[in-house]
Amino acid sequence: MKKAFLALALIAVAAIVPADAQRGQPGAAPAPPPNQSVPIVNNVPLIPFEVVPNFFKITPDQNFGEALAVAVNSKGNVVVLNHPGTATSGPLYGNATTQVLEFDSNGKFIREIGKGVYGLGYAHSVRFDKYDNLWVVDKGTNSIMKFNPAGYVTMNLGRRPEGYEGEYHRVVGAQARATDGNFNAPTDVGWDADDNIFISDGYGNSRVAKFNKNGDWIKSWGTFGTEQGQFRVPHNLQVDKQGNVYVADRSNGRIQVFDADGTFKKVIWLNAAYDKTRHPVLGNLSANPPDAPAPWALCITTTGPTQYLYAIDTEPGRLYKMTLDGQILGMLGESGRGPRQFNWPHGIACPSEDVIFIADMNNWRVQKLLLRPGAKPPTGAQ
Repeated sequence: MKKAFLALALIAVAAIVPADAQRGQPGAAPAPPPNQSVPIVNNVPLIPFEVVPNFFKITPDQNFGEALAVAVNSKGNVVVLNHPGTATSGPLYGNATTQVLEFDSNGKFIREIGKGVYGLGYAHSVRFDKYDNLWVVDKGTNSIMKFNPAGYVTMNLGRRPEGYEGEYHRVVGAQARATDGNFNAPTDVGWDADDNIFISDGYGNSRVAKFNKNGDWIKSWGTFGTEQGQFRVPHNLQVDKQGNVYVADRSNGRIQVFDADGTFKKVIWLNAAYDKTRHPVLGNLSANPPDAPAPWALCITTTGPTQYLYAIDTEPGRLYKMTLDGQILGMLGESGRGPRQFNWPHGIACPSEDVIFIADMNNWRVQKLLLRPGAKPPTGAQ
């Protein structure tokens, strides 16, 4: 499935950019993704886990649509970024769709945040900062909004394209021309200990942007490509307590780590061995599956003495628990439509080492997982 998604992404880019321009070198063919041939790690332990059934107490008229992201604040309240769409009005193509729904720590619905806010159109990520401000990254409007705990917008970064200018055409890949202070389909947000703001930008641009805590532009790094420090769809982002920035470089099939100034530090692969003949949850088997599946979402724990990095892929659909150096400590799950499976998992929240929320996008749900690392996995469990 991941390979099929990558092919679609490359087709979209090729429609705008000639093939020999995608690498920035005249006459050069597009480079293969770097995750096609990496060292394989065998015998990674499986982490026993449970799924909390019916955690979210919603009524039938509150069915989730595509749940793209999930976040948990210091009180245990859970925010779900939901794309409900509409069944009653158009246009079918290009329809705005975003709900930001808050639940208490027991899954009881509290409120919808930001209803009707100008910057909400096709949001991609939600994250809480350490002050319980909620940040919403909107891929469609190119806006990053900060909501205080009361639900008021207190900061906006970027600018939504003006409606009177007619249909908006997004330029992506090698042909995109990034400008300071603006975004092109941004995807995620994170902060360091000094409250500097880092934004992965995104589907259109291929970079990470850095602002200070007041929203003043500092710098950016990254260009379109496959080389070290380049990106193809920087899809998710996290920052550890030392200020290192972890970027899920999705279409390149890797996690890249930088310091707070954008200096490259290392690559992390999701390179645990898997059954490459297993049928994917969407589409058909790839003729050339990668050795390291593509990371779609990241989360770094903030509680406890040790920080852990969690990452998830879409095929074979596994959640990985790692050290910050990238050692895979264990994994769980598989792609599918069952209660212990994932179908295009798009967002992770990790309020503690052993409590994980997964925005299970194409299964139209959010799953709460309880990890039991000391337990014995049930027979046949993934």
